[in-house]
Amino acid sequence: MSTALLAQRMRRVRPSPTAEISDKVRALTVAGHSVINLGEGELDFPTPAHIAQAGIVAINAGETKYTAVPGSARLKQAIIDKFSRENGLNFTAGEVIAGAGAKQLIFNALMATVNPGDEVIIAAPYWVSYPDMVALAEGETRVVQCHEGDGWKLQPEALEAAITERTRWVLLNSPSNPTGAVYSETEMKALTDVLLRHEQVLILADDIYEHTRYGKAFCTPAQVEPRLLHRTLTVNGLSKAFSMTGWRIGYAGGPKWLVDALQVLQSQSTSNPSSISQAAAIVALDGGTGFIDDWIERLACRRDRVLASIERIVGLSCQLPEGAFYLFVNCQGMVGKQTADGRVIADDFDFASYLLDVAKVGTVHGSAFGTPGYLRIAYAVDDRVLDEACQRIETACAQLR
Repeated sequence: MSTALLAQRMRRVRPSPTAEISDKVRALTVAGHSVINLGEGELDFPTPAHIAQAGIVAINAGETKYTAVPGSARLKQAIIDKFSRENGLNFTAGEVIAGAGAKQLIFNALMATVNPGDEVIIAAPYWVSYPDMVALAEGETRVVQCHEGDGWKLQPEALEAAITERTRWVLLNSPSNPTGAVYSETEMKALTDVLLRHEQVLILADDIYEHTRYGKAFCTPAQVEPRLLHRTLTVNGLSKAFSMTGWRIGYAGGPKWLVDALQVLQSQSTSNPSSISQAAAIVALDGGTGFIDDWIERLACRRDRVLASIERIVGLSCQLPEGAFYLFVNCQGMVGKQTADGRVIADDFDFASYLLDVAKVGTVHGSAFGTPGYLRIAYAVDDRVLDEACQRIETACAQLR
């Protein structure tokens, strides 16, 4: 009876698979099991001390009241300065907005612009939340499958073929979750050349992993092709580069008509992001990312250790990612194998479930990202914990027949 009271739109959406994995890990931990979660996209590093201190100072200074819905004037200026300094994108105060995470801003952008039947092009493997956001906005997801042989990058001819008269948005994510793929300027220019020919199409650049790269240069669509600035929403946030997932601060820059609509939606839902988090975000954006070199070095070591472990396991393989902090592991060689109790591994979901049940290691199956036959491993965890997880996975895989 209770489910009959839910709105029809709820039938179009599923819970976040990554959140579900984390919930299962927590439940197993509560039940007394030693479980390692490699399924959550969160750095284990603490928020840098000078940024955390800015939040404490804000509390002590009484900065605990409402601010303007899109963020304080000081925060908006810090966002403007960041876009100009790091990306060569020039915005006015009316063209930027802060929200409760990049996720909220992406969701609001789709809600503000997508009508029933409108199509949103998403390259797979994709972040798990994209299709469900489109579904809640009553749009249709048009998935374009990318391939391991192309470095998991959307090819311009595939993008061209996917665009129809109903296309409203193209979502581009670089560095990519879950693959770690980073588009070069030449690769991005090939995509923006296609988009220049389709003036009805909006571009959403999800740049949340901008600063987690292993030496490769970063570029964003409107930077590569300034003629697309008037129909591009460039979204970023503090969660990844500054290890501020719990602070819930994202920001975006785009055309004023769209930012105005985002502000209206935000005013009727969450209102302003946390005033305390805004104060910390100002210090983070103004202070730059000089500290991140040490993080990247440590992440690269962790990446390489997990890759070495994967190479020792027959049936698994993985490309070297260029950014983010995930490995997108090919596990097709595990399909068809039998567990010790005679159960057959039928697909990537079965394999991820096996690792959780037997190795007590949480990962996310590739089907959740629109690409069956793979497994996402997040390696942004403590070195000793990561080594233990690798050993458990190796042991569990060795038990398969």
